[in-house]
Order: sequence, then structure tokens, then C-alpha cells
Amino acid sequence: MGPNAGKTDGTTTFSRVAPEAGLLLGAGRAILMQLAHPQIGTAIAQHSDFASNPLSRLIHTLGYIYALSNGTAQQQRTMIDYVNKAHQDVRGTRNETAGTPAYSALDPRLQLWVAATLFDSARVIAEQILSDDLALDEGLYQHYSLLGDALQMPVDYWPATLHDFDLYLEKTLAKVRVTDQTRQLAEELFTAPEAPWWIRAGLPLMRDVTIAQLPAAVREAFGFELGEKVLRRNNRTIAVARFATRWLPRAIRHLPMKLMLRHVDRMNHS
Repeated sequence: MGPNAGKTDGTTTFSRVAPEAGLLLGAGRAILMQLAHPQIGTAIAQHSDFASNPLSRLIHTLGYIYALSNGTAQQQRTMIDYVNKAHQDVRGTRNETAGTPAYSALDPRLQLWVAATLFDSARVIAEQILSDDLALDEGLYQHYSLLGDALQMPVDYWPATLHDFDLYLEKTLAKVRVTDQTRQLAEELFTAPEAPWWIRAGLPLMRDVTIAQLPAAVREAFGFELGEKVLRRNNRTIAVARFATRWLPRAIRHLPMKLMLRHVDRMNHS
């Protein structure tokens, strides 16, 4: 675990920003950016229950973020151990016939991309709904390195500055590749037939927001169209989220984090 992982006293920008419920609007964006990475997309398709339970990755990712940003030392350890165990057997060799690459979930380069998608999606949404100018906040950027550093990613894998990060992001986005299989997984994320009805009811809107917020390279790789209807629904949703983030009490805005940390506590006692 990185040297800053225990700083959960609410004094860092990371611990203040990460609990904001409005940032959940970037969750689908981050997941699709991960699916669009050839190795990560292949690993998810072949080793996870994404097809039958597409929201499980989101739930455990949120638990991990909230634990590292605002959790206790025990909650952090619970999530780190869970993720390490889940990644232990996720590996595969190159398949020339299928055209799939070799991969390992313990590869620090892949962990870097996962952490990068989480930071980039958080800052994209935060810039639209929060009053602070977080797009240029080096402190927030450096704290997001904890999401990879707490696993196997060496500290020096995280680009040194925001400028370096943007260069890395541009370079990696140029390599995205979406297969029929990962395209189907993306569609299942936004239908989630096994999810409760109240979650399924909001997924069409989440789909439109995700499409509007995706980097152009990823959106085009998945074959999504950025039509007027999608843009209108995204703009209205962002406007509502911006209003809610500025005027709702913090206890309501941070409720998803509190619920997820309770879930982490139950994981520790199960």
C-alpha cells in the first residue's frame, strides 16, 4: 500500500471529492474505457461474471475507491485483499486463431490503465458538476495513484504530472480495440437483466450519459452515435447533478459511499 493510503481524515482533495455521488455519472465511462483496452477487455470477457452480473464490477470498484479514499485501515485491507485474490488467476496466453492477446490481471501496466480510467472519468465529471477547478488539481491527481499503488503497480508507473498523464492517455486511447464480445458486454452493462427494477429503470439514461462523456476514440470503437437526443439527455442530467451537488446536504451526497463501506464491512465478516 502506498505511503498516503492511510490519509482518510478528510483533509485531502481525494477524500473530499471521491464520495460525491455525482461522480457516479462517470462510472459507465470508466468501465467502457477498460473494456476497450484489448487485454483488459479479453480478461473481463473470459474470467469475470460480467455477462451474468455486469454491475458487480461497478460495485466492487466503488468499494475499492471509497475504502482507499475514506475508509478505515481495515476497510482498505479488506478491499485490497479482495482485489488481489480476484486477480490472482486472471491470466491468459495469446490466441492467434481468435486474435486475442496475452494478459494478466497482475500486470502493473493494466492496473495503471484501470486506475487511469477511474481518475480521468472522475475529473471529467467533477469539472462539470463541482464548483472547484479540479481538472488542473495536481494534488487530486497524485492521490488517485493510490488506486494502482495499493495493488501491484509500482509508484513510478503513474505519470509524474497531469501533463504526462494526458500524453499517456492519448497514447493508450490510440490503441483501443473493441471486439464483438466486448461490444456485447457493453450492451449488457446497460440492460443488466438480473438487476433490481429500480436500477434497470435508470440504465437507459446512464447509457446516454456514458456515450456523451466517452472519449471519441472509445465511443467510435463501440459504434455509439452521439446524436441530439443523447446530448440533450446528457446536458439535462449534468445540470441536475450540478444543482444537487451544490445544494443537497453532504449526508445525502455521500450516502452511496456510506452504503458501500457498510458492504465492505460485511465482506470482512463473511
